Amino acid sequence: MGIVVPLEEKPSPSLAPLLRLTAAGMASVNAMILSRAGSDVEMIPEVARHLIDSGGKRLRPMLTIACAALCGYRGQGHVKLAASVEFMHTATLLHDDVVDESDMRRGRPAARMVWGNEASVLVGDFLLGQSFKMMVEVGSLACLDTLSTAATVIAEGEVMQLAAAKDTATTEDAYLAVIRSKTAALFASACEVGAILAGRGKAEIEACRAYGANLGIAFQLVDDALDYGGSSAALGKNVGDDFREGKITLPVVLAFRRGSQDERAFWRKALEAGEATDADLAKAQGLMRKHRAIEDTVERARHYAAMAKDALGLFAGGELKDALLDAVDFCVARVA
Repeated sequence: MGIVVPLEEKPSPSLAPLLRLTAAGMASVNAMILSRAGSDVEMIPEVARHLIDSGGKRLRPMLTIACAALCGYRGQGHVKLAASVEFMHTATLLHDDVVDESDMRRGRPAARMVWGNEASVLVGDFLLGQSFKMMVEVGSLACLDTLSTAATVIAEGEVMQLAAAKDTATTEDAYLAVIRSKTAALFASACEVGAILAGRGKAEIEACRAYGANLGIAFQLVDDALDYGGSSAALGKNVGDDFREGKITLPVVLAFRRGSQDERAFWRKALEAGEATDADLAKAQGLMRKHRAIEDTVERARHYAAMAKDALGLFAGGELKDALLDAVDFCVARVA
């Protein structure tokens, strides 16, 4: 007679371990962010604080703090670099919302809806300036090179996305090139500078960069899936915003390629001609279910997540490494 041994349920992936292990560093980062967002020009801190205080997880600066600690860094330069990373990210959000004509950001009215497009763009520029100022203060030319290169690549990704906007002929490779630039570049650099500051060798620096880059791609692909199959709470914006704005994301690319001529005509009318309605969103979601576009987008995200986890293989085991691995699983599990 066989004996049934109950299997332990694996706990759900969580950011809690990473939050706990980086808490002290992130407290310093948050203080730095609030300090450097200040200005005698009254509107600047108002606009900056509107987005800074809106509840983002601050994953990117958290990764800078974590990777610096993983690599044995003992100084304080990582705090300014982490704040720089967050300012770069915040600036891109301010600019993105203007380009995309978005009304909401993280469940609140986008800054452009409160202060206008001009103020949003200019405050984004202010934050980029402050970001580079902090990079210079750290005194690491290699870190400055890494983050300034990322800023250039992100801008290139924005232009690439603009060029591909509403273009249903966009290929999967072309779309992945956009998110490697637009999203993954900052994740990669956020992780890489932690290893650079710690004075680690080329292998460890490249490992941290690969971890961040692949995590960034996985993170964006999950966001793409959530826009059609998730909730506003998980996404941090309105579900269907990408569809309403005519954005070409991977679920659209897959559903378009796999669809019939009539289905492709629907996508062209909704996205290229900009004639999408709420009823069209429901139809788009139905077509994605029919062609497994969301499931396959998530499957690709899992592929890049596995690469991110493998990148940390050369580091010794420990709480911090485990927390970074859990962070990867958490980012993918958002779509569950």
